[in-house]
Amino acid sequence: MMAVTAGADFCYAIEVFTPMAIAAVQIVEKNGFSDKIKVINKHSTEVTVGPDGDMQCRANILITELFDTELIGEGALPSYEHAHKYLVQEGCEAVPHRARVYAQLVESKRMWSWNKLFPVHVQAEDDEKIVFPSEIENCPGVPSVYDIQLNQVPRSDFTILSDVVTMFSVDFSKQVNSSSTYYTAKLEPIKSGMAQVILSWWDVDMDPSGMIKCTMAPYWVQSTSNDVQWRDHWMQCVYFLPNEEPVLSGEDVYLTAYRDEYSVWYKLQKARNEEDKKDAYVGSPLCSCQAHLLWNRPRFGELNDQNRTNQYIQALMTVLEKDSICLCISDGSLLPLLAQYLGAGQVFTVENSAVSHCLMEKIFKANHVGNKIKIIEKRPELLTASDLEDKKVSVLIGEPFFTTSLLPWHNLYFLYARTAVAAHLTDSVTVLPQSASLYMMVVEFKDLWRIRSPCGTCEGFDVHIMDDMIKNSLNFRESKEAEPHPLWEYPCKSLSDPQEVMTFDFRLTVPQQTLSTDGSVNLLRTGKCHGAVLWMEYHLTSNISVSTGLVQISDEKGNCKWNPHCKQAVYFFSFALEPETLTDLPSAITYAINFNPKTGEIAMSFKPLS
Repeated sequence: MMAVTAGADFCYAIEVFTPMAIAAVQIVEKNGFSDKIKVINKHSTEVTVGPDGDMQCRANILITELFDTELIGEGALPSYEHAHKYLVQEGCEAVPHRARVYAQLVESKRMWSWNKLFPVHVQAEDDEKIVFPSEIENCPGVPSVYDIQLNQVPRSDFTILSDVVTMFSVDFSKQVNSSSTYYTAKLEPIKSGMAQVILSWWDVDMDPSGMIKCTMAPYWVQSTSNDVQWRDHWMQCVYFLPNEEPVLSGEDVYLTAYRDEYSVWYKLQKARNEEDKKDAYVGSPLCSCQAHLLWNRPRFGELNDQNRTNQYIQALMTVLEKDSICLCISDGSLLPLLAQYLGAGQVFTVENSAVSHCLMEKIFKANHVGNKIKIIEKRPELLTASDLEDKKVSVLIGEPFFTTSLLPWHNLYFLYARTAVAAHLTDSVTVLPQSASLYMMVVEFKDLWRIRSPCGTCEGFDVHIMDDMIKNSLNFRESKEAEPHPLWEYPCKSLSDPQEVMTFDFRLTVPQQTLSTDGSVNLLRTGKCHGAVLWMEYHLTSNISVSTGLVQISDEKGNCKWNPHCKQAVYFFSFALEPETLTDLPSAITYAINFNPKTGEIAMSFKPLS
């Protein structure tokens, strides 16, 4: 529609997703462009050209939006390659015209902790450490990019070691080659340090002259750093080098970007001789240690969080005795090692998968406790007395952490596991954590609300039909559910105090009846009530708790600091995202929350109170 408005004689619009294609036809008709735009419901590689084809002739302008955070991850290169061969004229113009991919070398303990495991200090008598096998230390990790909102990472969290360099560019108006290749750039480090991470982003020239640009550059690169455009569909890339490398200021190094059709990865070299130039393509890194297959990047960060580990150590020290028979139920947890180091009589740990069993076995052996901790590869409900060597468990522990959990309360699986093993516990069993609380807080998001906000009229075009399609889809189920988001990446301010709304006692078995609670939270600050944030807080002991959500409300304005290793649950208020339904600012929000013990799910509803 923009192209026709700008003067195009006729446009073919290719849309492979049928519901969107149907909406596109309706939107085109509603805006009066039916005689100028033909919607083709096919993948572009299936489109035919000719008198009897989908397109009467080849196009002379190619307009696309095929990009993701990595630029090429959604198949832009093969799609462009096919379009130039079969759908557009030679010498056509493309919008966008060209793209460039940039890279910057940095040192960052925080980011490095998302891909490598650091020794864990145990506060025992001789300050022992949990160490990890060299196999894990030397593993390059998984090949997938880590795409995050780099604009939310403070400058104090990383040290820039090089200027920004252009790694490669793609001219979309010319024939594109999607074949695997590589690009090398010379870097002159501006500071000495340990090269660990490549930060990367892209920009596009919308026109041939480059006068109209769209950039994903983070705040420290842009001149107007206080007014950086927010986006969630295109963010920035974090790539981990296979191993950290020391670099010296002023001593050149060579950075190589390798790519296939859909992904990019990097390698750093100190020198580049003739042999290196002949050394062509290097395949993408593959995890050989299994840790990167079991744990995602936030989980690596969580395991490397010494402050969090110290809380578990302090709690374990208060409950463990020399004759304690300890059972751990969590996926790939270090708690069994901590319990062993802190003096438990015997430690058992349940692992649900062969991958976690194999990985934990290697970690235990590296710490010389392979014969002291027994790994049981079973689901908790299948545990037998012989698995536990006919011993009763006196201390049941869990973080809890389970790899299948998406929402905060999914880790309440620990309660079901605790119930399943009840017959193997002593009457006076100690459970750590002893309980968990569900917390809730009403917030105003700086930007995240946009992912649910209707478009209405966009660039002068009525797209209400698309809004209605999305709304109907959400109303089928999702609008009545919370969704997971890592809120350290999405600033918000609290409009209410955090409120404890439900408690689960792990010292007891799963309740037979539905747990229900209702009430209201008063709004203490003025703002748009975009939604409620929910999280779990685990009470390890009566005075030691670990939060998976709010860490602190940092100032009078209500700006929030969130646990960076966990996703919080966000329930968007439909009444706040559709302004016509809300005439006055509410003074409170009422809530009703139900926990269904048969499914483990939590249902909720919220209403404004004026």
